[in-house]
Amino acid sequence: MIRSSIEITPELVKEHGLKPDEYERFVALIGREPTITELGIVSAMWNEHCSYKSSRLHLRTLPTKAPWVIQGPGENAGVIDIGDGLACVFKMESHNHPSFIEPYQGAATGVGGILRDVFTMGARPIAALNALRFGAPDHPRTRHLVSGVVAGIGGYGNSFGVPTVGGSVGFHPRYNGNILVNAMAVGLARSDEIFYAAATGVGNPIVYLGSKTGRDGIHGATMASAEFDESSQEKRPTVQVGDPFAEKLLLEACLELMASGAVIAIQDMGAAGLTCSAVEMGAKGNLGVELDLDRVPCREEGMTAYEMMLSESQERMLMVLRPGMEAEAEAIFRKWGLDFAIIGRTTDTLRFVVKHHGEVMADLPIKELGDEAPVYDRPHLANTYQPVIAPESVPAPISNAEALLRLVGSPEQCSKRWVYEQYDHFILGNTIATPGGDAAIVRVEDGPKGLALTTDVTPRYCEADPVEGGKQAVAEAWRNITAVGGRPLAITDNLNFGSPERPEVMGQFVGCIRGIGEACRALDFPVVSGNVSLYNETNGEGILPTPTIGGVGVVDDVTVRASASVKREGDALVLIGHTEGWLGQSIYLAEICGREEGAPPPVDLTAERRNGDFVRQLIRSGQVDSVHDCSDGGLGLAVAEMAMAGGIGASLAAAPEGLPLHAFLFGEDQGRYLLAVDADQAPDILYEATALGIPAAIIGMTGGDSLILPDGEAISVQDLKAAHEAWLPRFMAG
Repeated sequence: MIRSSIEITPELVKEHGLKPDEYERFVALIGREPTITELGIVSAMWNEHCSYKSSRLHLRTLPTKAPWVIQGPGENAGVIDIGDGLACVFKMESHNHPSFIEPYQGAATGVGGILRDVFTMGARPIAALNALRFGAPDHPRTRHLVSGVVAGIGGYGNSFGVPTVGGSVGFHPRYNGNILVNAMAVGLARSDEIFYAAATGVGNPIVYLGSKTGRDGIHGATMASAEFDESSQEKRPTVQVGDPFAEKLLLEACLELMASGAVIAIQDMGAAGLTCSAVEMGAKGNLGVELDLDRVPCREEGMTAYEMMLSESQERMLMVLRPGMEAEAEAIFRKWGLDFAIIGRTTDTLRFVVKHHGEVMADLPIKELGDEAPVYDRPHLANTYQPVIAPESVPAPISNAEALLRLVGSPEQCSKRWVYEQYDHFILGNTIATPGGDAAIVRVEDGPKGLALTTDVTPRYCEADPVEGGKQAVAEAWRNITAVGGRPLAITDNLNFGSPERPEVMGQFVGCIRGIGEACRALDFPVVSGNVSLYNETNGEGILPTPTIGGVGVVDDVTVRASASVKREGDALVLIGHTEGWLGQSIYLAEICGREEGAPPPVDLTAERRNGDFVRQLIRSGQVDSVHDCSDGGLGLAVAEMAMAGGIGASLAAAPEGLPLHAFLFGEDQGRYLLAVDADQAPDILYEATALGIPAAIIGMTGGDSLILPDGEAISVQDLKAAHEAWLPRFMAG
């Protein structure tokens, strides 16, 4: 019998994030009091971040299969077939809590962790994206957090050598105490050379690879599953420290080792470090695991078994190797200047045994560590739906020209150039469409094929109506990929919410999951990977529900694509989709009228698919090369952004009869695209649309150096651009 040298008290259990009934469940499972190392192991395996105990029931309802899906949720990353023997490997994860406490390292290690998830599958990373949410600009910590997070993302991605090609940045007071840093990575692999985490074979060597283990990041996963309070800054030691240059070496060594045929299974040491990686490899393969911690390479003296098992030091991997290939594997890692150590073996006992200094520090049933984790069907309240706001009931407080200038220069809608110009988007030489458009495009190898990539969510919609908000997040990702000419294939998600122990928050989560599922099924856009981040709140105030969607699609020929800019004078502006002037939860209502209220625009998924398929066909046939989806700010912002991108003005026609002009310009009706097309071709496009039952209308013409609104107000494109580009640099300069 093994005994703990430290008394396990209720206070100690609470410090480990376990509730009393969860601890009793664990004691009953193992039939005795645990050691301190075992308590640490179960606290890591049973926390929200690793066990998904509050979300698992609902995640099972999401569609995860399609003929092109090779691997859905449950592995390090999702995998889809993109043809020609190639697979796209991708995933998104959060590093919210660490980035709030230590913004540079929190964001940097978020990027490092998601890159490892991708190359653990045998894929070479080719692109990174992100989705960032910060508090109100006037909050005293916001500028510091923006600066640190952006520097961390750029510092790690640029040094590692992967282009950061897309993302989003938003501001809202509800993120004052809990920012969001969601990182996405995309890689390429041969479709028949994917590597998985399930260990096979008894007696096979378990090998530790990469950087040495230190005391950074201990309890990182547990901290990510807890609410914040005034003492949050004291959690700085739980934030990991990253080394992008070591990770680059780790990438090359892992891919070389995979090519040698020596690898049976591989798992990134991410959240909960050695604990989670070893348990998952053994449990997935129905095998036991025995580790000897005396062999673990450490960079600090006197580390205990507890510290080694829970350390989240970065740039580390765990592998099961083919017997007899240890010397060849070690030679590869030594060549790259990385640690290599055989620290254990697989067994047929289905036990997880950890030894240190000749003593057994943990002896636990390996499958039950995952399978017996609590699964909660938490109480959830249905959302109280907000009333529909009729367009005519919203008076315009300022002129439409003033409103447009204010919107393009607002924190939410201003240019994010200050952010993305700190990222290298051209390294590797395959970036075709850079940040700032609807979706990034990255060429696949030598082309002509490419990948269209985007991240999207509108949190205010999700707060007002979680089901519609969930649908809209997926639909907008689908629309953004479509707008560049891509065929949407699959998504990864990052579900950021407050405490699941509050029924209203759990109701938001359940509603958003339902909406995401409905949209994914209707658009044939399955979920292949993702992450759940709960307890995003401080002193009882939660963030806006933010289910970020990362979308991936294929562009058959990157030379045949569209971009969100006006390219020629004299083109007709064609609006595809139905317009009602929906102002509920619009950025116009919030920014110009100072009201965050009303029902968000409904998402008609049938129309969404029909309209998008039509626009994509126009792009792929070469009929259209200027396309922008209408989302935040509606038609007005879409026209302004296309004019600013192309440096060419436009004049807009009158609003439909009975619709207030500001609602026509700034309503956020869904499923719409703005096209700039040759004036002679416009009638043919309208005819095609009408034949398919798709609303389409010519709403203006391009030309000149100003944007002329239907009421005759004119704004120079230069003034629009000055307002658009000014806010963020001015804010960051203080």
